[in-house]
Amino acid sequence: MSVPAIVLQTPRLILRQFSLDDAAFIFALVNDPEWLKHIGDRNVRNLDDARGYIDRGMQAFERQGYGMGVVELRSTGEAAGIAGLIKRDGLEDVDLGFAYLPQHRGRGYASESAAAVLEHGARVLGMKRIVAIVSEANQPSIRLLEKLGMRFERMIRLPGDDEEIRLYATSGPGSSGPEPLAPSRAMPSP
Repeated sequence: MSVPAIVLQTPRLILRQFSLDDAAFIFALVNDPEWLKHIGDRNVRNLDDARGYIDRGMQAFERQGYGMGVVELRSTGEAAGIAGLIKRDGLEDVDLGFAYLPQHRGRGYASESAAAVLEHGARVLGMKRIVAIVSEANQPSIRLLEKLGMRFERMIRLPGDDEEIRLYATSGPGSSGPEPLAPSRAMPSP
């Protein structure tokens, strides 16, 4: 299997495309109780399901030129979480997503990777507006989105979902571009 392409780097993290070799990591992540509570059940019950989940993500990346990727620690190469951009049904704009395994939460990795992804989307991909959705109960993610300069716009309901969720955006409707972001110190890929 080929080495997954690096999408971007920060001083502590590497964001790379998925590989089918990530199945055990993805299985653990999407079955974490916090993922299930705040993001939802993705019906990943075994490693084959995890590989299917990864394959769908890889296809989206190939089709769109962006997507979710694995966030690895530069110091160890360990997969800590995922971050990236998603084109989601029911949203006009591209959506920022991130999630981390429990042992990697509270260390600033989500903030570092999300800031780098927003910067990459705006500066490299030319996206004028990026949104994020979050459940009302996910206060740590709400604080992070606000720290990144995203602003709450309204409550929305995605197609096929009963829960109302919060919609945040990098800029208001009709504005000329994203709000200025705190520098993420994102480094170009090698």
